[in-house]
Amino acid sequence: MSNWDKEVDILVVGSGAGGLLSALVGADNRADVLIVEKAALWGGTSATSGGGIWIPGSDPAKAAGFEDDPDDAFTYLRALSADNVPDANIRAYVDNAAPMLRWVMANTPVQYMAFPYPDYHAENPGGSAQGFRTHLPMPIDGRPLGADIRKLRFASPAASLFGYLNWHFSETYELLYRAKGWIRHLVVNMSKYWLDLPFRLTSRKDRRLTLGNALTGGLRMALNRQGVPLWLETPLRDLVREGGKLTGAVVERDGKPYRIGVRKGVVLAAGGYDKNQAMRDGHSPLYPAARYSGGVTSNTGDSIRAGEAVGAGTLNMQSAWAAPVFHVPGEDRGRLCTVERALPGCIMVNQRGERYLNEAASYHIVGQQMARRQADHGDASPSWMIFDHEYRHKFPMGPLYPLMPTFLHSRAVRRILKQGRSIEQLAGKIGMDPAALSATVARFNMHAAKGEDPEFHRGEAAYDKMYGDPRHGPNPCLRPLDKGPYYAMPIYPGDIGTNGGLRTNAHAQVVDEAGKPIPGLYAVGNNAASAMGESYPGAGVTIGPAMTFGYVAARHMTGGNA
Repeated sequence: MSNWDKEVDILVVGSGAGGLLSALVGADNRADVLIVEKAALWGGTSATSGGGIWIPGSDPAKAAGFEDDPDDAFTYLRALSADNVPDANIRAYVDNAAPMLRWVMANTPVQYMAFPYPDYHAENPGGSAQGFRTHLPMPIDGRPLGADIRKLRFASPAASLFGYLNWHFSETYELLYRAKGWIRHLVVNMSKYWLDLPFRLTSRKDRRLTLGNALTGGLRMALNRQGVPLWLETPLRDLVREGGKLTGAVVERDGKPYRIGVRKGVVLAAGGYDKNQAMRDGHSPLYPAARYSGGVTSNTGDSIRAGEAVGAGTLNMQSAWAAPVFHVPGEDRGRLCTVERALPGCIMVNQRGERYLNEAASYHIVGQQMARRQADHGDASPSWMIFDHEYRHKFPMGPLYPLMPTFLHSRAVRRILKQGRSIEQLAGKIGMDPAALSATVARFNMHAAKGEDPEFHRGEAAYDKMYGDPRHGPNPCLRPLDKGPYYAMPIYPGDIGTNGGLRTNAHAQVVDEAGKPIPGLYAVGNNAASAMGESYPGAGVTIGPAMTFGYVAARHMTGGNA
């Protein structure tokens, strides 16, 4: 028997949504639970995200009038996922996702709404063009978190205004299209933020929690009510396996090794290897640049390596949640680009001045195509977003805000923004053949004036149209670039996290290369190989499975599934 410094029923490594929920379900089933987090801030990449979850057959979807068939969802996912992902894992997700969400909404302050957000491949068998499988969290008041809110990660700059003001998905559209009353709404929210006194004098945090902050914040509130401790700055160093069973872990606490024994199990929920350049060099040749990942800096694959050291198998380690990203000099990660590419008045070109993809496709598909283009031709990292003055006035482009003069943006943003009076002059500013870029724009403009894109079919799919400008016709995604001056901003093939990891079964148990479970060891989220394989079926298939398998893991180790 090992000499433990502390013993608990369940040790959870990582404080993203999957880890927080597994801890909460375990505590609700009368287990003694401890959460350890490597970083000085809690919430993981989940806190910085949109907080969306992809849940087939949910109660909120039914309330919205969408009758979903889990078998359709399984058919849809099975066809998209990698062949080496077992049917049982996909089925476990489909069958447990709705019960998980029902449990969360009944036992935490977190409340979700189903949105008419189409599946990314809605045209495939089992896909939903209506949406209502993607769910987004409603805003919540963060004040019940007390001092814990000070250590909650900020939302990503791509999911907040000015890097500090939280906003909800519906408010994004209100601001994006400057709907009637948008100025008043913005002034009200900013006033509430700045007048949150005396808290505002000591913290930049917005205590109106939205998106990923609402999800992780609400889960932490419920954990606090259960009395579950969360230790920050406590990295995992090793797992302890004795007699074939996982019996504990060694963490670092106050700079010293600290041995924690477990009676029921360890849940690894510490994310992927997003920021580990050596692991990227060894495993992910298509996505080699750690600096362009949107994952948090503490995601360095420690727990994946610890799992391997005790015999765990791995799966699809080459895979990532691909995405086009902007990178502002000095920032520690890439900024996901979702909406901008679908809006009328812009195109993406490679370094030869050629379009090579449907800009409005899902960010995973675009990210994959950019990465493959770079691997094959070496001319897509960076690619360039080209847009005209009308776009510049109406819409954001990554860190560049509309209506806000360029000189008011940070020096780093001004460094990456290029401008020219003509397309030819702009081409010169970005080291591109002026004739090639001019020909590309002319060809695009000729078809865009008719709302057509015969080369890449932008604006034809339901997903494309969702992010287009509904005020613009005949195609909400297409308009000629003909209102100078013209602008360019670099955009890179990146990701929002790696998603290959430890091999697991339908109970979220970690298994060895032969498929045999390691008793007492579980993995969820990007710590585990995704049940989606290398695909991205819809918004929320990152956090949705993380939470679902966190729920499954906690119930399995506490007998809740019996």
